[in-house]
Amino acid sequence: MIVVLEGVDLPGLRCDHPEGGSYENIHVGIAVRGARAEGLAVDGRPWRVAELYPSDADAASWQFDVTVKDGGRDFGGPFVRGARGDRHIFLAWGELSDDGTSFDLFRGSKLSLDKIDPAVIADAAVPGRMLFARIGLTNAKGHPGVDVSKLSWSGREL
Repeated sequence: MIVVLEGVDLPGLRCDHPEGGSYENIHVGIAVRGARAEGLAVDGRPWRVAELYPSDADAASWQFDVTVKDGGRDFGGPFVRGARGDRHIFLAWGELSDDGTSFDLFRGSKLSLDKIDPAVIADAAVPGRMLFARIGLTNAKGHPGVDVSKLSWSGREL
């Protein structure tokens, strides 16, 4: 199944740090499993962050494949994380170094696949269609994160 995420309402390149100071040059990207996957390493974790967008962009968009398993009750692929029953896509927020070679993670947002209506999954898994989500990328406090009130999944034509 093809998944397309469209991020809107990005928060800007800077936000205050809860313990004082600020985060600078904030970017958001999608987590991809595997230490050898394309993208930047993240704090020695077994995944990388790919397809980074600056947090002052007008919009962000990611497109990737997800394997639908067990009649739509489970999911797999390099962009799917979590144990069965908690499968999700993960957006990573962090500071990108000036030279673009390192990413310092400070926040993540889980987009749960298990909570999507099974009828929407069935519709999106049909050839020629996709699973689409429009996501607000500024949380209720005005910081980087997902605004769940702006998260809606639907099946759409490619």
